[in-house]
Amino acid sequence: MRTLFALCLLAIAAASASPSAHAQDNYPSKVITLVVPVPPGGAADFIARLIGRKLSDTLGQPVVISNRGGASGTIASDNVAKAAPDGYTLLLNSITTHGIGPHLYTSLPYDSVKDFTPIIFVANLPLVMTINADRPEKSVQDVIATAKADPGKFSFASSGTGGAPHLSGELLQNVAGIKMLHVPYRGSGPAVIDVGAGRVDIMFDAVPSLLALIQAGKLRPLAAASAERNPIVPDVPTFGELGIKGMEVSLWYGLVGPAGLPQPIVQRLNTELAKILKSDEVKESFAKQGAIASGGSPQDYANFMRDESARWGEVVRKNGIKLE
Repeated sequence: MRTLFALCLLAIAAASASPSAHAQDNYPSKVITLVVPVPPGGAADFIARLIGRKLSDTLGQPVVISNRGGASGTIASDNVAKAAPDGYTLLLNSITTHGIGPHLYTSLPYDSVKDFTPIIFVANLPLVMTINADRPEKSVQDVIATAKADPGKFSFASSGTGGAPHLSGELLQNVAGIKMLHVPYRGSGPAVIDVGAGRVDIMFDAVPSLLALIQAGKLRPLAAASAERNPIVPDVPTFGELGIKGMEVSLWYGLVGPAGLPQPIVQRLNTELAKILKSDEVKESFAKQGAIASGGSPQDYANFMRDESARWGEVVRKNGIKLE
């Protein structure tokens, strides 16, 4: 009798557990939505569409891109944080959504750590510091000297308050002990145009946004904010080469899902995306956009995001930057 009772309990447990286990074993069995926190166009959208297409090929299910821009990525992030943890709603997160943003907003409808499951580090786009070509300063040291001589007058543009180009300028102020005037714009396009026209002095951004005016002789690149020289502008020294430490900054992107994403699904996505990111086609396509393919384990990406959040949180606090 006891044996029969025990067998019944096991059967009930197996029946109750089987739907979830079956769903994981058969993942994916329907369309996957990859939410992108910016409008169509630009590096993030390009990266999402490329890896989405490749992931669709390898998983055998469509990966649909859903662009949900606005509020520095908080709208898209909130949407994914509240989605079912079944692997069918994912987020292309970034330095803005998970590195800087959590420290800028006084209140967010989600926790940037607890409400997400890291999957993989996808790519990064190192930034470059440029100056209007008609300015007399020929080096970063010249810029620092000018800014020290007249605090608050030397200006730097950005694609908007709270983005990586903005925080790069704030970081340079901290590292070099200078004070500059921040001029925020709505996007990189108008900011780059005004620096090229001489209405603002300098700007940090990814090379693709700057390249046309660099080639036209309107902008002069001064330093690469990366550990190694940028292959698109190989003649430009890194900040490290110039003896300025702590100025490595890049736009970075990765993949996360809602909290509680089952480990088998996380591992499946990580394994397939790691293969995709190692392919020559993807690496070459990324390189044309100034991006470097990454990879690694989910824990590697979790550690990276933790370190970036701590780093930018300090910059935000030190410079008193806030958004509502």
